[in-house]
This record gives sequence, structure tokens and C-alpha cells, in this order.
Amino acid sequence: MDLNIAIFASGSGTNAEQLVKHFSQVDGINITVILSNKPEAYVLERAKKLGIPAITFSKTEFITPDFLKVLERHEVDYIVLAGFLWKIPDYLIQAFENKIINIHPSLLPKYGGKGMYGSHVHEAVIAQKEKTSGITIHLVNEKYDDGRILFQASCDISPEDTPDALASRIHALEHQYFPQIVEDYIRDSTLKT
Repeated sequence: MDLNIAIFASGSGTNAEQLVKHFSQVDGINITVILSNKPEAYVLERAKKLGIPAITFSKTEFITPDFLKVLERHEVDYIVLAGFLWKIPDYLIQAFENKIINIHPSLLPKYGGKGMYGSHVHEAVIAQKEKTSGITIHLVNEKYDDGRILFQASCDISPEDTPDALASRIHALEHQYFPQIVEDYIRDSTLKT
């Protein structure tokens, strides 16, 4: 039986696109829908080009348990957050326990939590004169950036790095590892059930 993934994204959708391309080559796991809280997010344009249904939603819709019906209609088994900025409501975490995967652009537990996303993370890392940064792929629980870590990869930071230069290297790590780690986690979880 095939397993279905919903991708949640708030931005341009480069990670969403990498995930769609990866899983189009994988048997038994499909991306069935891309959801965004921002009607103007470029990820929706990417979804259209990739032939994946896309849905936008409001904060009011998202915090209501009725939102689960949207995911049920698309037969969603796993949720992958690819640059999604809202905190996941408790009802969704309970309905998809250990089945929501997020990627964060730092080496958690450093530089995680509310307000730590995108360029804010890279600015903070450079301001603190860190020698390394990287990505963390983790499960989602009730607290921001606190779930079980599945994978981390790091890159060096040079003294002359700008937030944009660091972001570029972080994106390269995301694209290199995120799709495969998601696939491995889903396959491992399926074997255990």
C-alpha cells in the first residue's frame, strides 16, 4: 500500500520541489498535496508546475481540528514541513504522532525556537561567531524545534561569511539530505509497524 506525504511550506518552495522530484522516483511513497499559509508563496507556483495539488489556508482554518478533513481527503500518512513557519497545533501533532518531519537551518538545539527561521538563524549564528552551522531534520512535537533529531549535517563558517553566503551553503545541505532522510525515516517507521 502506498504512503502519502503532505508538504507544508510558507516560502519559495525549493525544498518542496526537491522532495517532489525525489519521491517521483521512489516506489510506494507519494507527495499528494502541498499546503501553504501564504496565498502569494512561490511554492504554490512550483506545485502547479510539478502537477501537485496545492491548497492555501488561514490561521483560523489551521487551528481548528476540522482541518484534518483536508488531510484525510488526500489520504495523508506523513507531513513534511519544508520552510513552514507556523507552530503545529496539538490536535495535528496527536493525529500524526511521530509522523511530522521538519527541517531547521541550524544545528539544534542551538538557534532554534520561536522567531528562529530563515535569515534570522544565519544572522544569529554569524553574530555569535560560530565556527560551524548546518541543518537539523527532526520530528515535530508540541514545542518549537524540540522533537527527536533524525539527522544533522554541518558546514564550516568563515570569518568573512555573510548571512546570504551561509544560507546558500545551508540550502545545498538541505537539498542534498532532506529527501533521502525523509524517505529513510518513513521506510524505517513502516517496517516497525
